[in-house]
Amino acid sequence: MSLTSLLAWLNAAVTFGTIIMLGSVGEILTEKSGNLNLGVPGIMYLGAIGALAGAFFYENGNPAPNAVISLIISIVCALIASGLGGLLYCFMTVTLRANQNVTGLTLTIFGSGVANFFGGSLVKLSGGVGQISVAAASSAYRAQIPFLSQKLGIISTIFFNYGFLTYIAILIAVAAGFYLKKTRSGLNLRAVGENPATADAAGINVTKYKYLATTIGAMIEGLGGVYYVMDYIKGTWDTGGGIEALGWLAVALVIFTSWKPISAIWGSFVFGICYWVYLYIPGSISAVLAKAVGTPNPSHMQNLYRMIPYIVTIIILILVSKRKRRDSQNPQSLGISYFREER
Repeated sequence: MSLTSLLAWLNAAVTFGTIIMLGSVGEILTEKSGNLNLGVPGIMYLGAIGALAGAFFYENGNPAPNAVISLIISIVCALIASGLGGLLYCFMTVTLRANQNVTGLTLTIFGSGVANFFGGSLVKLSGGVGQISVAAASSAYRAQIPFLSQKLGIISTIFFNYGFLTYIAILIAVAAGFYLKKTRSGLNLRAVGENPATADAAGINVTKYKYLATTIGAMIEGLGGVYYVMDYIKGTWDTGGGIEALGWLAVALVIFTSWKPISAIWGSFVFGICYWVYLYIPGSISAVLAKAVGTPNPSHMQNLYRMIPYIVTIIILILVSKRKRRDSQNPQSLGISYFREER
């Protein structure tokens, strides 16, 4: 493999990994409160369509849209849309004590349905598929650091060849890890997730922590959707279900990282490397493998390569389930509704 191909592979892995990193860190915060939100794909959809719609209605018909203003509008709309998704989940599971698994799956269906409905409407307003124009916002998201992205050779290509949300995602992961381990509020949140009755008896407001952690976590997940539409697919709408697939990978990454936000950084990039491996495996290796499995056409091996990230996910889930260390396990009250009157 040439150096150029290797660098392209790393760039694609980082770009892809950033999306699931944001989804994973948001879900880690949520699950640390004891809420098992399987609605991550739906919330990412809400963030994506919120950002796209906000930027579209600002730029549509505007002869000279300001890229910074369009970016701010899109982020605010995304945070509001995904935050409302988190609030809806909390109202159903914390206030009404509905089943968390069912509520999360319903939120995924709801979020994808709402997003694809409005996404299709934007496509029609624009005149067809690929005609949505949010060029100003998309260019702002994909803008690179002027000096660092150009003057340092291979270092620039590896570390500074990305939009600002990549670096924001890493900072969010580091901040979340620091919050959960080093702050009083973070320790209170972990106590709520482990044993809400004990936390309640100690004077911790269980409901407040669950609402805040889940809503803020949902907003972080929504940024993953923003990155997908504005940077990954360059400011358009995707009806192929890409966000949903990445949302489920983000949920799997939570377990892969043992609920540690900082581990989500390297874990997401590993997932990205596995996802894009099918484009960079040399043809000679594909020919040998194709012959080994009895496939006449080596190009058919790409379908098997595309399975790699999901196979890795299954293997990791099995390995994690065999760990005996307490800090590698999920919060004890995860997925269980808290009934204060039974304390």
